Amino acid sequence: MKSFVRKLTAGATAIAFIATAFGAQAQQIKLTLADQNSPTAWGPANALTPWVKQVEDATKGRVKLEVYPSQTLVKGIDMWRGVRSGIADIGWCVQSYWPDQTPLSDVIGLPGLPISSAEKGSEALWKAYEKFPAMQKEYGDIVPLVLWTATPFFVLTAKKQVKTLDDLKGMKIRVVGGPSIAWAKSIGAVPTPMPMPDVYQALERGVIDAAGTPWEAVVGFRLFEVGQYYSVLPLAVAYFSLCANRAKWNSLPADVREQIMSVSGLAGSKFWGKNFFDSAEKEVYTRAKAANRPIDRYDFPPEELAKFRKSAEPQWEAWVKQMEGKGHKEAREILNFVVQTLQN
Repeated sequence: MKSFVRKLTAGATAIAFIATAFGAQAQQIKLTLADQNSPTAWGPANALTPWVKQVEDATKGRVKLEVYPSQTLVKGIDMWRGVRSGIADIGWCVQSYWPDQTPLSDVIGLPGLPISSAEKGSEALWKAYEKFPAMQKEYGDIVPLVLWTATPFFVLTAKKQVKTLDDLKGMKIRVVGGPSIAWAKSIGAVPTPMPMPDVYQALERGVIDAAGTPWEAVVGFRLFEVGQYYSVLPLAVAYFSLCANRAKWNSLPADVREQIMSVSGLAGSKFWGKNFFDSAEKEVYTRAKAANRPIDRYDFPPEELAKFRKSAEPQWEAWVKQMEGKGHKEAREILNFVVQTLQN
């Protein structure tokens, strides 16, 4: 009889264990994450992959992020629409792909802002988003989990070093869109917008004389092979978002949302800026040395930086007037807040 009871108890325990295991499996939440980048690229390897682990650890395994890299789920240019429609639960978004989609957030891309690093730029962008409801509203059906910026773009050239603002006159320079185009024209340069994948060949063949680029792109697109001269001044930054479908996000348990945001939000934005972009500067030197390619770096002196920033400030005022003309009365307050945050 005792033997029978022991067997019955053991059987009941095994059934309970199996039921618990199946229950835990059933409770696991799977979220798809679409990325346009290769999983082995610098940014994904140093920011995305660690962040995915942070999310899974923070949720104690309740959330499983299924990453679809290299545009296998959604094309980069279609990411915003793909997240809104629910094709992907979360998407890696390049905001410059959609001009005027988030115009108030575009403040962070104004030329000449005092952005010392991607980590600091990301901090300022997230804090502005958190502070101003008008910025939150422009994201509509998607929820930013992380907002981050690139390091300030500097000037990369193949034939001669740029040491003053006047040196840029007449030069065909690759810039990001919007205010940077107006700024380049204002100093006598020839703005030449183009996708980053085209820069290598354009610089090599002389289609452009200079390229505005962050350190991460020099690594990712091997621009150290065609550009020797690095002139460091904060031209402007691009910014990015990791966004979730709002309906999907709202369907998650409240504690799960809190756990995800514990490694996202401000802390996550700074993490992404630092690890996706800031960390790449050192890697440029490592890879250039391995390839036996020279790096001639020149940091703009204070007097030239002051001259540069003075040339950029009219674009700040133009942005404020444009936003106010569209009914965004808080535009100047947003700009002032971002500048003050960057300076602190």
